Amino acid sequence: MSVDFDTIVNLSKKRGFVFQSSEIYGGLRSAYDYGPLGVELLRNVKEQWWHSMVRMREDVVGLDSAVIQSPSVWEASGHLASFTDPLVECTNCNNRFREDKLDKADQCPSCGKTGTFTEAKNFNLMFKTHMGPVESTDNAVYLRPETAQGIFINFENVRRTSRLKLPFGIAQIGKVFRNEITPGQFVFRTREFEQMEMEFFCRPEEADEWFKYWVAERKNWYTDLGMKEDNVRFREHEQDELSHYSAGTFDVDYRFPWGFDELEGIANRTDFDLKAHMERSGKDLTYFDQEAGERFVPYVIEPAAGATRTTFAFLLDAYHEEEVRGDTRTVLRLDKRLAPIKVAVLPLSKKPQLSEVSAKLADDLRPLWPVEHDVTQAIGRRYRRQDEIGTPYCVTVDFDTLDDQAVTVRDRDTMAQDRVSMDQVAGYLRERLG
Repeated sequence: MSVDFDTIVNLSKKRGFVFQSSEIYGGLRSAYDYGPLGVELLRNVKEQWWHSMVRMREDVVGLDSAVIQSPSVWEASGHLASFTDPLVECTNCNNRFREDKLDKADQCPSCGKTGTFTEAKNFNLMFKTHMGPVESTDNAVYLRPETAQGIFINFENVRRTSRLKLPFGIAQIGKVFRNEITPGQFVFRTREFEQMEMEFFCRPEEADEWFKYWVAERKNWYTDLGMKEDNVRFREHEQDELSHYSAGTFDVDYRFPWGFDELEGIANRTDFDLKAHMERSGKDLTYFDQEAGERFVPYVIEPAAGATRTTFAFLLDAYHEEEVRGDTRTVLRLDKRLAPIKVAVLPLSKKPQLSEVSAKLADDLRPLWPVEHDVTQAIGRRYRRQDEIGTPYCVTVDFDTLDDQAVTVRDRDTMAQDRVSMDQVAGYLRERLG
């Protein structure tokens, strides 16, 4: 089912996935804080990406580069000169917009007037600040707008210390900052967000083959984690869409409530970045192939995904409503690897003889998975809350537990219930959660 945009935004706030940043001061536009459940979901998405891209491969290693880098990095990469969006301003209401994102090229989406836009001007998206006690042009620096350049400037450091041979990749997850003209659509377009990027270095003649390989790999990652195939599409860029560094790009788009929009870009960046940094720095970033006896600048295939966008997409994709005995049940059918809470332990009553047993069971399970111990409200309402936050299994301690030393384990998706001996609960759940 398709979920209404306002429904998922309200759920996010109601259940503690996402809050408006600085809300007690009226909020800060396009800035969000991830709540207790949201931070777990976001961490799980990043963990699954890292598991797939780094831990399960012998040809990819990790990196965590600085947010603030030398301004020369951004001069060499072209960000200072060309990392821009076309900005127009309405002379009637003084609101500003990206020209290429307007629904009607001549009509202001804010006040509705036509013919009131100024000439488009290029607006640099980089956040500028100063390093040191005095503000001057000599100590101007920038918050990174992407994590990729931190990888390129460390190419030789990583290759040398890890003793890697082509082909190999360097992966990174981290915060980036873009001074978007028109942020919006909840956490989809924000000025501060997280990227999951990997630069895969290879021989130039093998770049096309590796490009196709990574397009297929990235598609498999989304669908393996439960994203519905009908909601994901891969769109190849036309020649006039390609970035200045790209010989080919695919966008991974997701069907958001407003239509298909980008989750990830997979690009053949050629040798543009390494050559640019070689020219600017004067350092040798070529690769010497001992077996072939030749030296060259590697090509790069880059899968670059937005961690926050991807988390939002998984949240949307998992949302489901169904009728159960005359009532509407809301359930997040998140893949078990992504679910913020894996197990909820629920005593049937708050009476100490049950709540003490359930608290002990929850403590026993916590070393294995994220566990919530919930003793408030009627059991039916607690089931519904766990369904709504995507918890795969609920373990209920009832009065029979005191006699038979067994509990009831309820499956989120099927609502099927199994009676399991307390000393077998961990094994039962391990078979299903891993």
